Amino acid sequence: MRIEEDVKFDYGDVLIRPKRSTIVSRSQVNLERTIKFPNSKQQWTGIPIIAANMDTIGTYEVYQVLSTYKIITAFHKFYTVDDFRAMNLDKEYFMISTGISSSDLERVKAIIDAIDVKFICIDIANGYLESLIEFSSVVRKLYPDKVLVAGNVVSKEITEELILRGGVDIVKVGIGPGSACTTRLQTGVGIPQLSAVMECADAAHGVNGFIIGDGGITCPGDLAKSYGGGADFVMMGGIFSGHDENPGEIICDELGNQYKEFYGMSSEKAMNQHYGSMAKYRSSEGRSLRVKYKGPLSDTVNNYLGGLRSTCTYINALNIKNIPKCVTFVKVNRQLNTTLA
Repeated sequence: MRIEEDVKFDYGDVLIRPKRSTIVSRSQVNLERTIKFPNSKQQWTGIPIIAANMDTIGTYEVYQVLSTYKIITAFHKFYTVDDFRAMNLDKEYFMISTGISSSDLERVKAIIDAIDVKFICIDIANGYLESLIEFSSVVRKLYPDKVLVAGNVVSKEITEELILRGGVDIVKVGIGPGSACTTRLQTGVGIPQLSAVMECADAAHGVNGFIIGDGGITCPGDLAKSYGGGADFVMMGGIFSGHDENPGEIICDELGNQYKEFYGMSSEKAMNQHYGSMAKYRSSEGRSLRVKYKGPLSDTVNNYLGGLRSTCTYINALNIKNIPKCVTFVKVNRQLNTTLA
């Protein structure tokens, strides 16, 4: 047993120090980024935000909105080959998702045989399993020209291994920060998300890889902080929930308040829905939530992109790629006045 003495930070533990800026308007800020992936030899251009591969978020209806902004949707794992055939898709703005079993691999092969796929997201809760690296390596050999994403992890050594041994282009970073995730409560495992992003980004960039900061975003300021910590992409789930485009009916309570359902993919709700029941050897590591109804998804997207542009004007960053170079974080005890909340 040992204890790491240095403090680890979450997004709420810091603010970004402003600096003199020559940007006169938010309209000057370019939120698109072009990224070249050394392992797959592919190139991508768009706004580096990803809708999480949850079955209430990673849907075709969400994709139809986000793709117009050049934002990626990671489709959930439960779409069939026939489902994909029925969709009108641009390969630049979606990912297919998979686990690491032999049946998962067969599903990936069938989807890629049926439609044009650029991104494959190999997604398991515990990215520290050796089998994740092995599975990633198999997929890389089968599809040398696909952009591979794998995770989730929160530390530098496994980030480097996934890129160097697994042939992964992008490592997904985050254990427990999501609004519907209870992994930290159930297991005691995790690292505060900003520090995890900073550590894994430094490791990935050192071996010509990239990372996704997955989870923990509560507001547009957190999105900016994730990029400031070195995230190349940011994945959001709960932020994209509660909209017209999310599946499920609007729920009304006795006071007339409107909600939509949102739940974690390791929750008992998800296990029952997709597998019939939760296996006795495991426990629920997700929550089922009612999210206040938010209306059109485009309203939320515009709010987050507007906040991100504003951050850039405060720190003199003309684009997302320059944000880490322009950011100085300030450790704080409190960042909001909640007197009237």
